[in-house]
Amino acid sequence: MAGPKTKFFLGLFFLLFLVFLYGPMFTIFVLSFQGPDGGLTFPMNGVSLHWFKSLWEGVGVVDIGRAFRRSIALGLVVMVITVVFSLMAGLAFRHKFRGSTPLFYITVASLIVPSIVVSLGVALQFRLIDDALKAWGRENEIEWIVQEFATTMGLFTSGMGAQLTWTLPFGLLIMFAVFNRFDPMYEEAARDMGAGPWATFREAVLPIIAPSLVGVALFGFTLSYDELARSSQAIGGLNTLPLELRGLTTTVTDPSIYALGTVTTSISFLVIILALLFAWVLRRRRLAQGSDAGKGMV
Repeated sequence: MAGPKTKFFLGLFFLLFLVFLYGPMFTIFVLSFQGPDGGLTFPMNGVSLHWFKSLWEGVGVVDIGRAFRRSIALGLVVMVITVVFSLMAGLAFRHKFRGSTPLFYITVASLIVPSIVVSLGVALQFRLIDDALKAWGRENEIEWIVQEFATTMGLFTSGMGAQLTWTLPFGLLIMFAVFNRFDPMYEEAARDMGAGPWATFREAVLPIIAPSLVGVALFGFTLSYDELARSSQAIGGLNTLPLELRGLTTTVTDPSIYALGTVTTSISFLVIILALLFAWVLRRRRLAQGSDAGKGMV
């Protein structure tokens, strides 16, 4: 058993780790409230909301509002697709089927492939699709393809595909863990009471796994909202907020960049809090329903 000194040094090490992990974030939070004459470093020169106002009015030539809306929209679409496909895959992998093992390894392989390589691969794939479409248009003399078609790359095509290579494996691993601990007796009891496949899933399975689906949704949205490397080469002509933020770090030399970081980080925390609150409500409802069912049996 560890002695008092060992516990003290372990606690100190953990404290230093937390400072190293979250210190830069809190530094940006503090510096974003600099006064109008403040700079990018300490000491602070006054305290105000000046740089948040400056951010609202616009930073350089970048439209932060549109970039933010694009990131939110893409994050929501990626979240829905991640939840649906992860749930379907989790249900499918409950039983062995031909090719299940190679399919699993192929799915999770993107987690260990460097993000920039994935981004370049997705971009190359869509460029090949573009070349094939253009060749087909010239061969068949389709005027709008020859004259107007530019690329199939875009926010909800190549950009979404690149981000799904990141979110889907996480969602799949979560659902594997959930169904690995799921007791099939609930389904058997529902079928014994005359429920069909869909009713069994809706009434017996879904209420139990709902909090985990909220976790998958949280992973899908936050990973998409913060994604940079996998989107860098595959997003097309319209940038998401992280890509615009990366560009601003080389051109903006005042604390408005810190104000933007504070806003985006606050939104991430808000999404996490709402997801946890939703999962807590679902858990409370499930426990309440279980308690009511127990009283009815008595």
